[in-house]
Amino acid sequence: MKKLFTFLATALIATGALAQDYPNRPIKVVVPFSPGGAVDGPMRAIAEQLGKRLKQQVIIENKPGAGATIGAEMVAKAPADGYTLLLASQTVTISASLYPKLSFNPIDDFVGISLLGREPGVLVVHPSVPVKNVAELVAHVKARPGDVNYSSSGNGSGQHLFMAMFTSMAGIQPVHVPYKGSGQATTDLLAGTVQMSIPGTQAMLKHISAGKLRPLATTGVARSPLLPDVPTLAESGYKDYSAYVWMGLLAPKGTPPAIVAQLQRELKATLATPEVTNFMNDAGIEIVGSTPAQMDAYFREERDRWARIVKQTGAKID
Repeated sequence: MKKLFTFLATALIATGALAQDYPNRPIKVVVPFSPGGAVDGPMRAIAEQLGKRLKQQVIIENKPGAGATIGAEMVAKAPADGYTLLLASQTVTISASLYPKLSFNPIDDFVGISLLGREPGVLVVHPSVPVKNVAELVAHVKARPGDVNYSSSGNGSGQHLFMAMFTSMAGIQPVHVPYKGSGQATTDLLAGTVQMSIPGTQAMLKHISAGKLRPLATTGVARSPLLPDVPTLAESGYKDYSAYVWMGLLAPKGTPPAIVAQLQRELKATLATPEVTNFMNDAGIEIVGSTPAQMDAYFREERDRWARIVKQTGAKID
C-alpha cells in the first residue's frame, strides 16, 4: 500500500510539473479538413494570436478525409500532453454515427477545451422556384413529389443532415443529390440543376446579393446579423430546429486538467483580440468561447442530435 501511495504521489508531482512547464515547444492543431475550408481559415487566425499569448508557435496540420475521422484518429492516439489538439466540428459528431467500426471513439477519446465559434446555415432556393417563404416551399414540394431536389456536399455531410432534419420535421421528401464537395453542389444550385440547399451563410451572401439565390430561413436560434431580414426556421414554424457549422478545440483523453484549463484561459483571451474578432465577424462566425465542461456537454449533445437524424433518415456515407 505504501508503494502505491508513493507511486500516486510521484505521478501527481510529475503531472503538476508537466503542466507548470507547459508549453515549452510548438503546439500542433490537427484540422481534419482541407486547407481553405470553412473552419480552416478561422483556426489559422486563432492559432496566430494564441501562439503569441503562449509564446510558442501553434502549427496547423491539415489531415482531411473519411468524414474527419483520419485527423480525429491521429489526435485520439497522440500523447495526452497538450501538444497535439483537434479542431472539431459538427462533422466529427456526425461521423460518430456514420462510421461504426472506427479504431477509436470519436467522442469519448477526447476532452473539451473550448467551443470557439459557430455559423448558421441558410435555406436557399434557386430563383426559378416560385416561393417566398418556408411555408410556400413546403407546399410547393408536397405538390410535386419526386420533382424537387436539393444539393449537399455529400452523403452524411452537414449540408445533407441540416436539410434532412428540416425535411423530416416538415414532412416532405425532396430528392437528395449528393456531391463530392460543396463547390460543384453550389455550381449546380446556381445553375438551377438542383432547386434548394442549406449551405453556410457567409459563402452564400454574394449569390444572395446578386439575386442568384433566394434566402428563406436561417438555421440558428436567432437571426443572423448577416441576413437580419431573413427569419429563422424556428420562427418559420419549426420551433425546435437549430443547426450550426461550429468549431471547437479538443485534446486527447487524459490531458492534464491544468493544461486544459490553461489553454481555455488563453483561448478566451485570444478570441477577444481585435485581430480574431474582426476575422470572425467578417466570416460571419459568432464567437462563443466556452468552458471545457460546456464544450464537453455540447459535443455530446451534437452527437446525440445527429445520431437521431442519421437513424431517422437512414443516411449513409458515400
